[in-house]
Amino acid sequence: MTDPIADYLTRVRNAIQAKHKVVEIPASNLKKEITKVLLDNGYILGYKFEEDGKQGIIKIALKYSGQNKTPVINKIQRISKPGLRKYLDSKNLPRVLNGFGISIISTSKGVMTEKQARKENVGGEVLCYVY
Repeated sequence: MTDPIADYLTRVRNAIQAKHKVVEIPASNLKKEITKVLLDNGYILGYKFEEDGKQGIIKIALKYSGQNKTPVINKIQRISKPGLRKYLDSKNLPRVLNGFGISIISTSKGVMTEKQARKENVGGEVLCYVY
């Protein structure tokens, strides 16, 4: 696997399309931080980290709303790829859907949304858009 973040996003996307309640993803520190950002912004219900003797597993409880169970995450899209990294400074950080979505940024102060990065005046690598 050359791009573990793309694999993470694809597993979440596929689980949402299949209307699963929980998705299991191989863990890493960056994936844990992305999951925390999704939880803090209300895109998932919760998560649990389990040790399995190797790298561990993140179990993510997906969030749906309404009677017909529409997913809270409409789109989750990888921006910075291994072949073409996308780095931006704090002044040029993207706004997703005029502030209705979030972009997840990997900065020197940790993984955060573009709003937090703008507040702390740090730039970094744009990992993905979520809305």
